[in-house]
Amino acid sequence: MKALVVIDMLNDFIAEDGLLTTGEAGREIIPFIQSKIEEFREQGYPIIFVCDNHEPDDKEFEMFPAHCIAGSQGSQVIPELEVRSGDKIIRKRRYSAFFGTELDLYLREKGIQEIHLVGVCTNICVLFTAADARNLGYPVTIYAQGVASFDAEAHRFALKEAESVLGCSIVPH
Repeated sequence: MKALVVIDMLNDFIAEDGLLTTGEAGREIIPFIQSKIEEFREQGYPIIFVCDNHEPDDKEFEMFPAHCIAGSQGSQVIPELEVRSGDKIIRKRRYSAFFGTELDLYLREKGIQEIHLVGVCTNICVLFTAADARNLGYPVTIYAQGVASFDAEAHRFALKEAESVLGCSIVPH
């Protein structure tokens, strides 16, 4: 069984006025992610929303502006992506969706053996999630049309790295 993992499609990363917005690149992937969510739902596969969720004094804010503070509007999934009652929400405080979360346990309990990734940022949370997934033995597919970053060059590098070093399958279109 496979699952779609939607990474950090949150107001602070996607909205124009988000505290750490990816800008137009992040907004351009919304329709693709919407269609991928619908496809997975129609096939009966789980949708997992992974959500950055920080304490106000998180050490990460020494590197990045404060963003996705727990309970804030910025930490919520964008309204264009409807979270349904059967969907799983995993909150994370670090780049990888596996670090310090219940994601691996959830996947194993549900019999999910392969994950498909969409979301932001390609070179940060998507790449680190893909690396941990591969280290845990999961096959990983990343949809190039469904990921974005602040930096187009870093985005391209991350996709190449995920494919050539991690062995992820990159779906170009």
